[in-house]
Amino acid sequence: MNFKRLRLLFVMCIGLTLILTAVPAHAMTITNNQMGNHSGYDYELWKDYGNTSMTLNNGGAFSAGWNNIGNALFRKGKKFDSTKTHHQLGNISINYNANFNPGGNSYLCVYGWTQSPLAEYYIVDSWGTYRPTGTHKGTFYADGGTYDIYETTRVNQPSIIGIATFKQYWSVRQTKRTSGTVSVSAHFNKWESLGMPMGRMYETAFTVEGYQSSGSANVMTNQLFIGR
Repeated sequence: MNFKRLRLLFVMCIGLTLILTAVPAHAMTITNNQMGNHSGYDYELWKDYGNTSMTLNNGGAFSAGWNNIGNALFRKGKKFDSTKTHHQLGNISINYNANFNPGGNSYLCVYGWTQSPLAEYYIVDSWGTYRPTGTHKGTFYADGGTYDIYETTRVNQPSIIGIATFKQYWSVRQTKRTSGTVSVSAHFNKWESLGMPMGRMYETAFTVEGYQSSGSANVMTNQLFIGR
């Protein structure tokens, strides 16, 4: 395959828009809070303090390392403009494959935000020393496993609009995994059926999060699919 000839492709197939980033890009390493676009995917490194390193590789791939942090999130996906709901965007899913080495409290997950209502959401496939919990809303079977669904509330905490009070929605897999497909929209639909409203989409990203811990991860594959 001649990678020099590849370009960013948007392929319509059976009603699904495949976002396939095939533009070669030089790896780029960042160590402090930063967001942008790399190899066709939106990325962000956010931390409150501590030592972090994120290397951006081709497409959705990236690696992350952290130590002595308070909270840090490393993510690569799509930032929307908060004008459309997930129903209007169409079906969303992610295929991924990762090596995950949490040295404490950490999540390997799909992550994002909505606005109106403001909500932070997680679909957690693996974790370190702490498995997320909250008010249990139900269970949900998807992509070969069962997820517990939780809701929590954050009061006067950092958000995409500044300090705010907002809900957090969680789907936490009962058995850990580090590769597979995440049917993101299926989780959204289930949450809504349980009275957990989704607003207009701000972000969907494959994410590694660390909290008061040290660790590392290498996301070798991260393919985001969006469409109707």
